[in-house]
Amino acid sequence: MVQTKTVRRSVRPGGVRFGKPKGRKTKQHVVDKPTFVDKPIGGEKNGGTRKVRVKKLPAYYASQPNPKKRAKRVKRNTKALRSSLTPGTVCILLAGVHKGKKVVFLKQLRSGLCLVTGPFKINACPLRRINQIFLIATATKLDMGKLGVPKHIDDKYFRRIKAKRPKKEEGDIFEQKQEKYVPTAQRKTDQKVVDGMVMSVIRKRGDKKMLFGYLGTPFGLRNKMYPHRLKF
Repeated sequence: MVQTKTVRRSVRPGGVRFGKPKGRKTKQHVVDKPTFVDKPIGGEKNGGTRKVRVKKLPAYYASQPNPKKRAKRVKRNTKALRSSLTPGTVCILLAGVHKGKKVVFLKQLRSGLCLVTGPFKINACPLRRINQIFLIATATKLDMGKLGVPKHIDDKYFRRIKAKRPKKEEGDIFEQKQEKYVPTAQRKTDQKVVDGMVMSVIRKRGDKKMLFGYLGTPFGLRNKMYPHRLKF
């Protein structure tokens, strides 16, 4: 049964907020559905009927309720940089494709990651971002002075544009090959500029030959060399 009740709230004495059509609300009385239904069954001694649930109970119950997803209210502040990491510090990579190589620390990006370079001409390590926990800062430092990294080399600079997947076509799906990453012309130009600055600083040192060999030699442990006893 549907009952119609008119609700008209006055805005001011003698006035009505809405007209009759808009102020009319319909309230529907929902009839509760039965939980059980009598279902006839066979057999002389079974009683003839049996109560069966309209909606079956779940066969699986989670041991723990799923936690509600809540919005994160933590501010993304720049991570504190270790005092041993200063521009020009020679570091040892501990992770990634170039692990074991010696690189030159340039600066900390806004995301907190560290920007390093080989230079590429010495050990084939390009400009890369890496977390500071995967860097061992050595006592060897280069005096970079006023030489700075171009401002456009930031976190957005290292983002790769994902190519759209082609539509499915007839033929073997294994025939489609993934395109290999190829550095852009801008990336190659910036690599030459940054490496040129680092190389110019190295060439001014008296031990440049030894430093070139040090940067080009990967780090490794020999017999009876323990990392916790080494002084980098």
